Amino acid sequence: MNHSIHRVTGVQIDGEYTLEVEFSDGTRQKIDFQPIMAGEIYGPLLDRSLFDKVKVDPEVHTLVWPNGADFDPAILHDWPVYEKDFRERAKQWDTVHKKRLTSETAAAE
Repeated sequence: MNHSIHRVTGVQIDGEYTLEVEFSDGTRQKIDFQPIMAGEIYGPLLDRSLFDKVKVDPEVHTLVWPNGADFDPAILHDWPVYEKDFRERAKQWDTVHKKRLTSETAAAE
């Protein structure tokens, strides 16, 4: 079995929630993260002050944020392959979160 190991070597903010990610093989991906920001881990990244604190972790060679959010570098490298699945998952997380808030509001009344 032969598969590539991808490592993130650089990141630049390139828009409101868009990052340009550089990899050890010299390739780059421009990724708009806004459509996938939902759920307990990625949802808080809608706070621009948190999103803008993105760093490249020198040990695991991927993007990380102070709240613990991160991504597998292979997924970032091949983002066009995985983007649709992440968007669908974010919609599911958002639906679950809205249902939970509705239930909690009704229980409090």
